[in-house]
Amino acid sequence: MSRILVVDDEEPLRTLVARGLGLDGHSCLTASDGAEALDMLIAEGGRFDLLLTDIRMPLMDGIALALAAKQAFPDLTIMLMTGYAEQRERARSLEAIVSEVMTKPFTIADLRETVMKVIERSIG
Repeated sequence: MSRILVVDDEEPLRTLVARGLGLDGHSCLTASDGAEALDMLIAEGGRFDLLLTDIRMPLMDGIALALAAKQAFPDLTIMLMTGYAEQRERARSLEAIVSEVMTKPFTIADLRETVMKVIERSIG
């Protein structure tokens, strides 16, 4: 299946998301903030099918990560997660580079379905 980088500063959610996506056969690596994720993207040469990141995080938030990742790896598919309405509004300006924004809380079933749709759209 797909190779996914899951980024969230909350360890329990990060682990739950990675495990849930693993049920569909995806290979997930995780990072605890945007800076760590960007380092991983660069080290891996951008070889991920999806960057799934929370918006609100310390050091480098998900929007800054999305902008930097897309600049470095224009073909990377990006999906955001947020539990904050104001962050969702900030993400609207990124429609050209972000495939989807999921609102927390969400069910793992909804996440799995949305990730599958986003990946299928990115494959074309």
